Amino acid sequence: MVIKMKKVDVIIPVYKPEKSFFELIDRLEHQTLEVNKIILMNTEQKYFDRFADGSSFFSKYTNICITHLPKKEFDHGKTRRQGVEKSDAPFFVLMTQDAMPKDKYLLERLTAPLESEDVAAAYARQMAAKGCNVIERYTRQFNYPEEKCVKSREDIGRLGIKTFFCSNVCAAYRRDIYELLGGFTEHTIFNEDMIYAAGAVKAGYKIVYEADARVAHSHNYTCIQQFQRNFDLGVSQAQHPEIFSMVSSEGEGVSMIKRTTGYLWNSGHKLLIPSLYINSACKYAGFLMGKNYRRLPKKVILKCTMSKDYWEV
Repeated sequence: MVIKMKKVDVIIPVYKPEKSFFELIDRLEHQTLEVNKIILMNTEQKYFDRFADGSSFFSKYTNICITHLPKKEFDHGKTRRQGVEKSDAPFFVLMTQDAMPKDKYLLERLTAPLESEDVAAAYARQMAAKGCNVIERYTRQFNYPEEKCVKSREDIGRLGIKTFFCSNVCAAYRRDIYELLGGFTEHTIFNEDMIYAAGAVKAGYKIVYEADARVAHSHNYTCIQQFQRNFDLGVSQAQHPEIFSMVSSEGEGVSMIKRTTGYLWNSGHKLLIPSLYINSACKYAGFLMGKNYRRLPKKVILKCTMSKDYWEV
């Protein structure tokens, strides 16, 4: 049964899509909650058009809106803001191109918490994709458990930085609250979802982790990629002390390392423990350098970041 009562748009930033992107669109078009529009904010048209069957594929759906932009104009916050501006739906969902719905109930379940007027956003459970390594698989379970969670400012003392956690890999938003709070930050290297969620929590709204809304999404990052990703994370936190100075990220990281070590030891993967520690050291080094990026020369920053175009603006 397809539900049509709730008007929902899906917004996806796209860059160099693979064949699996067609499957993502197909799965979105066959949800129990019907999609009003799928808004694609594509970076560099030449990569989008490289599939000969692409035009015929997208032509079979009348609700797909595609906007192309040059790579130098992409920004995590601004591009998503522009996508939201192309929507007039009271509820909208942000996704990434590598997040695959696990079933046809994703949108129905993800948007259900937004029926409450005090819920600003709800984000989905991210489960390990096919081919995911052992450490990343457990990390997904640690960060995205089976239990649903509703977070508010009363939880800051208990949950710390996790109170503000929200992920635009797959998250749904109420438009009325989004507009009231001013939307995603205009220019950010990373973390536009968490910055928005923190502002919503501080304003008295709730963020829901909806564990029954599930997508397959994971990465097998190298140590260098982990360093670069966490460098950008550190930059983001340094640029928003009004949010991140009141909570610490380090404690959550230490907890994850301890629990992952225990899992590897008890599950017969002891030989992976050194890799965990090396990987974690790269993450922490990148994070610390990112938090202190203002002390670094630009040429060093460009070596450390995943987002080189951000620094050219």
